[in-house]
Amino acid sequence: MAFNRRRHPNHSRKRCLIPAISAMSGGLLILFGFLSFLAPSPVHNDHLHHSRRDSSFNDGVAVADGVPEFRVPTSGGVYGRDIWSSRMSKFYSGCSNASKKFAKADAIKEPNRYLLIATSGGLNQQRTGITDAVAAARILNATLVVPKLDQKSFWKDASNFSQIFDVDWFISHLAEDVKIAKELPRRGGKMWTPYTMRVPRKCSDRCYINRVLPVLLKKHAVQLTKFDYRLANKLETDLQKLRCRVNYHALRFTDPILEMGEKLVRRMRMRSKHYVAVHLRFEPDMLAFSGCYYGGGEKERRELGKIRRRWKTLHIGNPEKGRRQGKCPLTPEEVGLMLRALGYGKDVHIYVASGEVYGGEETLAPLKALFPNFHSKDTIASKEELKPFSEFSSRMAALDFIVCDESDVFVTNNNGNMARILAGRRRYFGHKPTIRPNAKKLYRLFLNRDNGTWEEFSSRVRTYQRGFMGEPKELRPGKGEFHENPSACICEDSEAKSRMDSGPRKLGKGNIATRKDVDVADDHVFGEEPEWSDPEDEDDLSDHQGTNLFNETSLDYDSSTFEEPELEELLSD
Repeated sequence: MAFNRRRHPNHSRKRCLIPAISAMSGGLLILFGFLSFLAPSPVHNDHLHHSRRDSSFNDGVAVADGVPEFRVPTSGGVYGRDIWSSRMSKFYSGCSNASKKFAKADAIKEPNRYLLIATSGGLNQQRTGITDAVAAARILNATLVVPKLDQKSFWKDASNFSQIFDVDWFISHLAEDVKIAKELPRRGGKMWTPYTMRVPRKCSDRCYINRVLPVLLKKHAVQLTKFDYRLANKLETDLQKLRCRVNYHALRFTDPILEMGEKLVRRMRMRSKHYVAVHLRFEPDMLAFSGCYYGGGEKERRELGKIRRRWKTLHIGNPEKGRRQGKCPLTPEEVGLMLRALGYGKDVHIYVASGEVYGGEETLAPLKALFPNFHSKDTIASKEELKPFSEFSSRMAALDFIVCDESDVFVTNNNGNMARILAGRRRYFGHKPTIRPNAKKLYRLFLNRDNGTWEEFSSRVRTYQRGFMGEPKELRPGKGEFHENPSACICEDSEAKSRMDSGPRKLGKGNIATRKDVDVADDHVFGEEPEWSDPEDEDDLSDHQGTNLFNETSLDYDSSTFEEPELEELLSD
């Protein structure tokens, strides 16, 4: 009994402590839940957030407590392939000569038929319009008047055709294909005002015959407005080859632009035997229009939202979904990580073609840390040298175009107009390596890169980029935009065919893409429709508000029959 009496006080105290301990535990659980609620989502800690942290670069993989740590090496590594060229490209060449059945212009041109076009967008979007206008004039057997360049939309450049392109060369080089006049002739001694109309996107040759020719026969001079991507991808072979003759031979920049561009290329070559050109679209306008989100929190949402209000009809979907679908540009840091994983070391010189980067130097810092040999127009040319070009966006874009075209490797973080035009041009002139990110696949890899080692990360990058490297036969003939995949103008010799049939085809070993790689490329980037949103042409948005596609037409056309572009088709330069 005495024993029981001695236990009782302690037992009572323990019974009193149990509720107190439970209350304290519950409070701690509530506090932990509250702190977890306040913590930012892991999804919101990617992209620009990653670029704002201190990056570690070494030649090994650190291990802490047995867990591998993601460390980026300074060297590119050796992956059993030439990172500066494609071994199979020597078996392919551009071929755009007309066939014998393609009649000379003098034999088919009809008198008193004049076709005019008003281009739309920036330099490269206008380039597609000019190229397609020559083919459209040929379809209509009309004289083409030298195209008008867009001077009013996003880029606000007052340059005319002859200030960007060699107009005399343009006319003379195409003389056997299409009659071209510098201006519309006077009629009865007076200025002749052409009839203005618009054709739908991807209008076929039959579409031009059915829609434009009747108006041309009645009015004799027709101007097609907002002329970008207004011609179908698939045409008969001779018309496709004509487009190639225009784009790759007849459209030559003026001498001042060529001379300055070649000077920039020489200066890059003086610095290094090889160089990589990066077309970086990461301007505030671009990001605002795309609706993408890069982890910058409320500040980013506020800043880009303010810019976004400029497009009153712009619909913004789920930013996270856009990234998952590969519709958002890679950040500068992600471009750098992709290049390192593909074998380009810290000693590589890169030329960056870019406008104002959102976040400025803070956003560029990780890319510069990865590639300290970082150059641009402004760093390899003086202000005095650039002065004749600096106030004209198209002329500055032309300089970047030349340096990017002449680079050993061209890289882009987007799938806009310049990327498409250069991809097609580099295919035509020897399949020089042209890297475009498989953004749909890379997104999750970038997001979760800290959960694995550099070796795992780089291996997956190389796998995902198969079919996205500018190799021959990456794309099926006719797949994607013609300007990016001019398959009708790429010829293959018998030796190349025999090597393709008998040799190994692993892209990582320097050969062409496998069938599986081609399917990856087709599925994820090169769809039939353009993927990238673009701020450069605001007027296109008005089409969604029911704007009539003909101006003051006296003919009874129904504008509702025209397939106007979705926002995703407003491509970036």
